[in-house]
Amino acid sequence: QVQLVESGGGLVQAGDSLRLSCAASGLTFNSYAMAWFRQATGKEREFVAAISWSGGSTSYAEPVKGRFTISRDSAKSTTFLQMNSLEREDTAVYYCAAGLIPSTHAPSYNYWGQGTQVAVSS
Repeated sequence: QVQLVESGGGLVQAGDSLRLSCAASGLTFNSYAMAWFRQATGKEREFVAAISWSGGSTSYAEPVKGRFTISRDSAKSTTFLQMNSLEREDTAVYYCAAGLIPSTHAPSYNYWGQGTQVAVSS
């Protein structure tokens, strides 16, 4: 049974940093592209970042480019999202996703975690 479990969210102030983790199990981790999406209250789920199965290619949404970094650790079957210089607009539930290819399109992903809340106060 595939599971993606996010952790690392919390309440921080603008300008602070957080690192989110997504622990994967029940799948061949190195065969899947991984991604992070987020959904703020009252808004649609939006793409944040994606990383290829090898970790050799990454992509980011414009609002987070230069501030967030996605990475993965094959030994731990874990995907990370390092978030620096957090802004109030980053407040959302952050979801981890796994799919066969990297994509900015949520339906392209096969598996999803339950999300972790990130709240940024100004």
